[in-house]
Amino acid sequence: MPLVLGLVITLLAVTAYSWYITREIGHLRQLQSGLIERNRRDSLQLLRIQNNLNSLALAMRDMLDSNEPYPLTAWSSQFDRARADLNDSIKKEAELEVAQQTPEQRQYLENSMKQFWNSVDRMFAMAGESKEKEARDQIRLTLQPQQAALSTSVARLLVANNESEESAAETVQGIYNRVQRQVYVFFLATLVAIALTSAYLIHTNRLLFARLEFLSGQRSELAQKLIATQESTLRHVSRELHDEFGQILTAVGMMLTRAAKHAPEESPMRRELREVNEVVQNTLQKTRLLSQSLHPVLLEEGGLEGTLDWYIPTVERQTGVAISYEKSGTPIELPNDYAINVYRVIQESLNNIARHSGAKAAWVRLRYLAHGLEVEIEDHGSGFAATQARRGIGLVAMRERAELMGGSLNFLQPQQGGTLVKLTIPLEKMEAHAG
Repeated sequence: MPLVLGLVITLLAVTAYSWYITREIGHLRQLQSGLIERNRRDSLQLLRIQNNLNSLALAMRDMLDSNEPYPLTAWSSQFDRARADLNDSIKKEAELEVAQQTPEQRQYLENSMKQFWNSVDRMFAMAGESKEKEARDQIRLTLQPQQAALSTSVARLLVANNESEESAAETVQGIYNRVQRQVYVFFLATLVAIALTSAYLIHTNRLLFARLEFLSGQRSELAQKLIATQESTLRHVSRELHDEFGQILTAVGMMLTRAAKHAPEESPMRRELREVNEVVQNTLQKTRLLSQSLHPVLLEEGGLEGTLDWYIPTVERQTGVAISYEKSGTPIELPNDYAINVYRVIQESLNNIARHSGAKAAWVRLRYLAHGLEVEIEDHGSGFAATQARRGIGLVAMRERAELMGGSLNFLQPQQGGTLVKLTIPLEKMEAHAG
């Protein structure tokens, strides 16, 4: 009853006051989305341009350093990357059409950038013709002043954006002040009912959130223990298969070989012993494959990449699915538990492809990026619904493993259909765990 009464009073007060709030919030939304947000995005692109220009300035300083052992042409790839990023950022910045920028300012920036890159091309052309002195003079006398002028121009645009944001912020503050004064009136009229209702809701929500937090912590802890127990069990079973059963089968094979030598040549007994020995060897091979599948020893010896180099061809032979494996970036040494978790995600994804998708081809991509590790497993099979992705036990385990690594796991659908499993692990999480 207290909740119902408080709700009725609140709804009546809100209805009487809604026309004013709607008008003010509409004005505020228009101002924020039309100017402030656009200025913010424009400033981000300008900062991106400024950052690239600063990187080029540092590169040119190093190129003029007489102690540098590299020829000037060694910097061409860095300049190419900076050019591509600058062109992209300038294009995006131009699409924002910030009102404070005149066509003359934009044209000046584009012309200055074009002149700068023309000078860069001439400099590298000189360097390619072994005219190191002329190329260095080009850097000192032309490129560095042009870069400084570009940086100054971008800085002015940033200052203009900041001034515009400050002006908009003052307007927004004025709107907030007006709304705040009116809200005080609204609060005075409904204070008692809202205070009682809010106190009741706060108390109830605190109990609920505390319970949810407790359950969430228990679930995370349980998931971690279950995964740790699972890996420990699989490691134990794998070693038992490899060491105990492997040694037994090896010994049986040796005994059958010796026994066959004592049987007469071309006798039925000798042929049967050889057939039994072949069965033992096949069983030994399957046992070793099963042992590696349960817990690859390569993970501890050769790391994730070495394990995938062995595992993916094995899956191709076993399932008949053609798997394209791509690696890119500078490898990062993963902690052991991170490596096994990434391997399990890839293993479960490929198992799902072989069992359920009906696809004849798959793609595994391992990317080492500046901000972390990214893994993609893609197929163009039948795919699955998002609700199925949440219900499957294997898929739930994949999500738990991603959360344990501080990463994210997403199930996407490529344009060609099928399923794209994307695992992303931030670099700082791996470094913090390793530390």
